[in-house]
Amino acid sequence: MSDEGETPLEQIAAGVTIGAILAVAFGLLALGVSWFWIVFPIGFAGVLPAVMGLVKLYERRQEQEAPEEDEDPLEALRERYARGELSDAEFERKLDRLLETESPADARRFEGLNGDEKGFEDERDSTESTEELDKNLE
Repeated sequence: MSDEGETPLEQIAAGVTIGAILAVAFGLLALGVSWFWIVFPIGFAGVLPAVMGLVKLYERRQEQEAPEEDEDPLEALRERYARGELSDAEFERKLDRLLETESPADARRFEGLNGDEKGFEDERDSTESTEELDKNLE
């Protein structure tokens, strides 16, 4: 096996499996079992490839289930509207707010992960209180 391209999970699974195969084989040798050698072909030709296949399958499924972090906020908003999660007015309000933002990070904060507008209201409240403080200082 080559170390190039292997994930840390694959390396750990291979190391643990190889260690277990060697421990069983040499344990049987120490106990005086004459057929201890059979553990090597079974372990290295059967168990190790099966474990590596399962690890790769697990990692592929995790990658497929993981949500994309770089999703376009505008596209996400359109999809929510298309699914009927947002009314026309909500969609237009969120779209206006989204287009007013300067960066994708701001857009995610204003749009909210679950559709609430708490992030924007908090931002507006802090801006208003800052403006009031500025007026009081003058």
